[in-house]
Amino acid sequence: MPIQDVVILPGGELAADVAAQIESKVSSTVGIKVQQIPMSKPRQFKAVLVGDGDDAALSSLAKPTTLAVFVVQTIENESPPEEAGACVRFFKRKTHPASLLADKVQFAVLGLGDSNLLLDRQHTSAKDCNQVAQSLDVRFEALGGTRFVARGEADERTGLTEVEPWIDALVGKLKD
Repeated sequence: MPIQDVVILPGGELAADVAAQIESKVSSTVGIKVQQIPMSKPRQFKAVLVGDGDDAALSSLAKPTTLAVFVVQTIENESPPEEAGACVRFFKRKTHPASLLADKVQFAVLGLGDSNLLLDRQHTSAKDCNQVAQSLDVRFEALGGTRFVARGEADERTGLTEVEPWIDALVGKLKD
């Protein structure tokens, strides 16, 4: 089923900048309608992701032809930034049924971390500083979600060089 709508959910200041890059590239290259909903807006992201809310326009996006792109930072102590906290806590709830995301939106996760914040900087990489993205990605799948592209992980220490190839992979799959 082809993607008809893309919703980008940034969590963090850097994530908002990267989300703007994704929005620009997807809308100009693929021509799909793109909108951003901050992870700090629980009513809006719940409506889009699980069809739970008063906003009929947003709730109508909770379908398999919608792609939800999560762009989330990991800050100190493997924590999400304040802007992403509500969304991360919502999905970590143990009370959700295993089918919460089944037959709803497809998902993609891009993690943004900074290995400079880690004690052992000599032997670290992007996978060592993106715990929030890793846990969300695993949790979305456990809740019945369908992964659209493999999780991306970028490191500020290396200049976020992993971001552009991940966006290109996302756009390439949207074109298919």
